[in-house]
Amino acid sequence: MKRPSPLDPPPSGPPLLAAGEDVAAALAAWTGWLVAERRAGDRTIAAYRRDIHDFLAFVAQHRGGPADLAALAGLRQADFRAWLARRARDKFARTSTARALSSVRGFFRFLERRGLASNTAVGLLRTPKLPKSIPKALTVTDARDLLAETEVDAALEWVGRRDTAIVTLLYGAGLRIAEALSLTKRTVEELLRSRAATLAITGKGGKQRIVPLLPAVTAALAAYRAACPFLAAAAPGDRFFIGARGAPLDPGVVQRAIRRLRARLGLPETATPHALRHSFATHLLGAGGDLRTIQELLGHASLSTTQRYTDVDAARLSAVYRAAHPRARGDA
Repeated sequence: MKRPSPLDPPPSGPPLLAAGEDVAAALAAWTGWLVAERRAGDRTIAAYRRDIHDFLAFVAQHRGGPADLAALAGLRQADFRAWLARRARDKFARTSTARALSSVRGFFRFLERRGLASNTAVGLLRTPKLPKSIPKALTVTDARDLLAETEVDAALEWVGRRDTAIVTLLYGAGLRIAEALSLTKRTVEELLRSRAATLAITGKGGKQRIVPLLPAVTAALAAYRAACPFLAAAAPGDRFFIGARGAPLDPGVVQRAIRRLRARLGLPETATPHALRHSFATHLLGAGGDLRTIQELLGHASLSTTQRYTDVDAARLSAVYRAAHPRARGDA
């Protein structure tokens, strides 16, 4: 069976033929450029395509027929606002609409750079105001409990060591789950053989960063490597983390393991694999780490993204104050 490509039309949602053939060709060129030049992942490409399909379907309905490049160039600000208003009526989340608008802007910028179509109206639109979100981090105690129980939860010993190594990477090095699962056998074996204390990670947009590793992280990687029955026969370029049947590990397996653990430990639903990365940053900040260093460790392109963790720490301090101060408790 042919593996779906991120360049294929999505299995659901508005069909690509909601636009003319010239727009279809331009969309294929844009997504190809995102893969080749921006190194966008499959999920990112799929999200962009869904956003553009939604927009093109609206334009086709709005105009009474599929739009070609000339029609896209002629869209007015009122047309774009009507699309945003339709999404609001359909109760799309503001975060979803903000991303969709960003996708549409990106597509129009690509059209202009390629000399295919130019439309200044899309650049005048205001992004929907988003609710301020605070990363959901675990407490230090909860993170330790999760690490301690990961190996116990697995049915097979080597699977338990694998899951422990992944959770340790997420919490101990601040990796995204995709970054952890993309590590190759060669990369990890060179790391363990040289006893290096750092790991080179390629994150979103191909941005590279150097991540220092604690002894506990390298020890967990070594324990999994020694126990895994499939790694010895794996090629150097194969994935380091392997599923129970010998195939590259799927992120869903890790997510399900974390769900089982949080149910056993009574942790909130916000205790996800990505929350371990948030916990890494929050606990570093709480221990006195500076934002610039944390920005580099996380691979954030903008310091403003990292600054969200100051809100987490301020909220934690406020909660401690309310719980401990006599006046806050009404004792005095």
